[in-house]
Amino acid sequence: MRILVAGATGAIGLNLVPQLIAAGHSVVGTTRTAAKTELIRRMGAEPAVVDGLDAAAIRSTVLAAGPDVIVDQMTDLAAVTDLRHFDRAFSTTNQLRTQGTDFLLAAAREAGVKRFIAQSFCGWTYGRSGAAVKTETDALDVDPPEELRPTLEAIQYLESAVAGSTSVEGIVLRYGSFYGPGTGMLSRPMIDQVRRRRVPLIGGGGGRWSFIHVEDAASATLAAIERGKPGEIYNIVDDEPAEVSEWLPALATLVGARPPIRVPAWLGRLFAGEHLVSMMTEVRAGSNAKAKRELGWQPTHPSWRQGFAEVASGATAQRAA
Repeated sequence: MRILVAGATGAIGLNLVPQLIAAGHSVVGTTRTAAKTELIRRMGAEPAVVDGLDAAAIRSTVLAAGPDVIVDQMTDLAAVTDLRHFDRAFSTTNQLRTQGTDFLLAAAREAGVKRFIAQSFCGWTYGRSGAAVKTETDALDVDPPEELRPTLEAIQYLESAVAGSTSVEGIVLRYGSFYGPGTGMLSRPMIDQVRRRRVPLIGGGGGRWSFIHVEDAASATLAAIERGKPGEIYNIVDDEPAEVSEWLPALATLVGARPPIRVPAWLGRLFAGEHLVSMMTEVRAGSNAKAKRELGWQPTHPSWRQGFAEVASGATAQRAA
């Protein structure tokens, strides 16, 4: 198939494009930055420079590419480190999830695209009561902390627009919290904050998180392109959800940091905000059973324990070299 990856130089795109090429597909990869076009060429894809919030540019790029499938991986999260101001940090990404999704879907319909895969998120988005691990049939949070509300609304808009699409087959992938070499939970800014003990363990740390290695996120995306069911939503996470009280101290140990500082929930609300207290103490994880069953997918990093250790070990070896 001919596949357009919107956001080809992002965390997933950098892993997805080579996998698509290896599977025999023809790929057009978009980037907002002209300097990254050579990177896309080196991966074996055709580059296209386009702003995801420019409707005319999106339309012309899609029509020129003539893809069978569009994979929407557009976000603006590479520089996000301060989650205390969550609403501000996710502002552009939320525009991409709403306006950008509309622009891509409209262009897809005009170009006769068959299938549209979109990036969503599986983490703090689920309702904070009931089962500790949620499935795709469980409701999202009906009353999130105020700082998270605009981002959850943007996620819900994207999921409704894509999964509800009829003229183009829409599929939504709810990825867990990313990690990989220099990426997400193991990015340099995150590691620096953990080493400086700036990521405290708030309350009992009972919030349960789902993780996914970026290579596994990419392989699940390939599986969804080839075997996903139209209109479906899939949690793309590893096999072992973990409470913050478990994964945060483990991460600190792996990166050579002292154990995280412990603070009570009331103090966390004062210096971090209700939304971060919720993430540390209340949020629910996601189950990957549906993705395994319907996509025939298995993560090669089934546990964050193995994955974190592998990435941290590689980073240590690289620094030593």
